[in-house]
Amino acid sequence: MSVAEIVIATRESRLALWQAKHIQTQMSGLYPLVRFSLLGMTTTGDRILDRTLSAVGGKGLFVKELEVAMLEGKAHMAVHSMKDVPMDPPAEFALRVVGPREDPRDALISNHYASLAELPHGAKVGTASLRRECQLRARFPHLDIQPLRGNLDTRLRKLDEDQYQAIILAAAGLKRLGLGARIRSLIDTHDSLPAVGQGALGLEYLATHPALPAWIDTLVDAPTEACVLAERTVSRRLAGSCDIPLGAHAQCEGNQIWLRAFVGTPDGKRLLRAEAYGSLEDPHTLGNNVAQSLLDQGAEALLASCRH
Repeated sequence: MSVAEIVIATRESRLALWQAKHIQTQMSGLYPLVRFSLLGMTTTGDRILDRTLSAVGGKGLFVKELEVAMLEGKAHMAVHSMKDVPMDPPAEFALRVVGPREDPRDALISNHYASLAELPHGAKVGTASLRRECQLRARFPHLDIQPLRGNLDTRLRKLDEDQYQAIILAAAGLKRLGLGARIRSLIDTHDSLPAVGQGALGLEYLATHPALPAWIDTLVDAPTEACVLAERTVSRRLAGSCDIPLGAHAQCEGNQIWLRAFVGTPDGKRLLRAEAYGSLEDPHTLGNNVAQSLLDQGAEALLASCRH
């Protein structure tokens, strides 16, 4: 492969392909003399659908094969949903956040109920996220929260087969695929704090590539990247992973970032929350301050109880 050809590694789910094609189109428009092609791959996370992510190794299962393809010279870069990217990528890679960010909220999808408050006692609600489960159980302890794996289309099919009365998905994926009409209600971030990086896209590439750092820099949305870096700093400090109910959401207000975060127990009986404002120019300090606030409230012991 020459510098004139850039191969973009991507998962083969419909949403992942949409995201990769979106980046491919943007980069082709900016650099018309370069050929940008896609390399579709099925990751371990896509193949294992009968267990929760926390039981089989975490979110890194969605990116490892793509990273191997880059290390082996089969691809130059990869497109990820930022919420699927582990907190500490291998040293050989660089990671940038591009934007603007899509809607970061969680969404209720149901064929019979317009809101979570309408769901009757014992209604089965599907989600693959401990973060969502924790917050749901805290607000609606009478609901039956059940695991839900598979790509977006698989999850919608299970709902339509009446395996669940409702499911919770990220609004971003539904909107990107033109499925916004399936959303019955968007869940306010005060009620369901999003996952770290939810709604944002990340571009990972070999740090030694001679041209990609400058090319990708033109796609970076500075406020989106700063907000995601603040969120990821909280998660990294608290060793966030799929087996820990943790959420963080940052939004820009002028030259300031407002960052909120929580950690909790899967049963929703204990939740710790923290928030702070910080400079757009220093998201890491803001993230560390919010993480420290959670630690000061006892987050370390709470997180340790989740891991046992």
